[in-house]
Amino acid sequence: MKKTAIELFAGVGGFRIGLNHVTLGADGKAIEENRFDFVWANQWEPSTKAQDAFDCYKFRFSKGNDDDEFSNEDISIVTKKNIPNFTLLTGGFPCQDYSVARSLSHEQGIEGKKGVLWWQINDILKVKKPPFVLLENVDRLLKSPSKQRGRDFGIMLRCFADNNYSVEWRIINAAEYGHPQKRRRVYIFAYKNNTNHAKSLIKIKPIEIFNEYGIFSKEFPINDCTSISSCNLKEYNDLLEISDAFKFKFENAGYMHKGVIYTTKVTPKYEKPIILNEIILHEKIDEKYFLSEVQKEKFNYLKGSKKIPRINKNTGFEYMYSEGAMTYPDLYENPGRTMLTSEGTINRSTHVVFDRLTGKLRLLTPVECERLNQFPDNWTSTMNDKRRYFMMGNALVTGIIKKLGNSISHYIDLED
Repeated sequence: MKKTAIELFAGVGGFRIGLNHVTLGADGKAIEENRFDFVWANQWEPSTKAQDAFDCYKFRFSKGNDDDEFSNEDISIVTKKNIPNFTLLTGGFPCQDYSVARSLSHEQGIEGKKGVLWWQINDILKVKKPPFVLLENVDRLLKSPSKQRGRDFGIMLRCFADNNYSVEWRIINAAEYGHPQKRRRVYIFAYKNNTNHAKSLIKIKPIEIFNEYGIFSKEFPINDCTSISSCNLKEYNDLLEISDAFKFKFENAGYMHKGVIYTTKVTPKYEKPIILNEIILHEKIDEKYFLSEVQKEKFNYLKGSKKIPRINKNTGFEYMYSEGAMTYPDLYENPGRTMLTSEGTINRSTHVVFDRLTGKLRLLTPVECERLNQFPDNWTSTMNDKRRYFMMGNALVTGIIKKLGNSISHYIDLED
């Protein structure tokens, strides 16, 4: 079986970088090991006229005669059958409200909430039927929405089950497995039940999937778990009933087969992380990254402890909002904190460090932010600094994908 792949909601190419061990050549083009042949990628940003992420992706990966491989249009208007055939679907999609409703005619099945990108993935699964899927999302996906915990992920899992997939997932803090950022994300791996990989697991118990045989146990080892909770999605007639009634506590690891969900709380076998000291630049830094006195004072306030009286707009109830102090500046002996899209602005979450050469306080540079996500240096240099920070706040830690790619590549080899 050919190792072909597509990347949805591609951003600046984190999945492709991780899966193909990408480095950056002197000409600004990606140098790929080509473990996976990416035959198509879609990236479209509806909120801005400029398409910085798409432009970066295409510039880095284009070979000059392959424009059809790069799609810069709303995925909802893409004709799914026209997407090239592929073995692996990848994508990091937004966490949204996945509620569903009966169609007005009652004859067209169940419709998902408009504008929610999960349904575009589901449509592609129905049409293209890829044997393998690898997705990434924020960890709160497993708990959303707040008034019906677990509903949204339950809807996703039922979609996978209806499309004849089994699914494994794990919430991974990248820094706990040797990477340079405390970034917690849920990774979802799905595979068709008619694959050789699925058949090899038929007689394996869920507890053994968690501890030894699953993709996450192999690449991200855990201390053995012993307790599992479960439920059966097939007890619900359809997605509408799940949307209305399903509620379940998903733990940080799980497995679903034939609609039956198994979930457990796991603890990682800790690996020493890459620390800030190892990613900070050893060179003269542009003055624009250094803090002014006014900025220093703002950061002192933002990162300090505080108690602020607030009033609930709905109830009129007055309460005290509290925040604890953050480490300021960030310590070189720690990995980076979770990077947000506001990185580089005067914001509580922004990293601030002592500069190596001057001892002055400064922001991380865009290159250092790329290193926190294990991107090649200057990968996002096709755009201005503000957008570079934003892209890295939206990106994933590519080292996680690199590890998962090791197993996925092996699974595809077994399909031949």
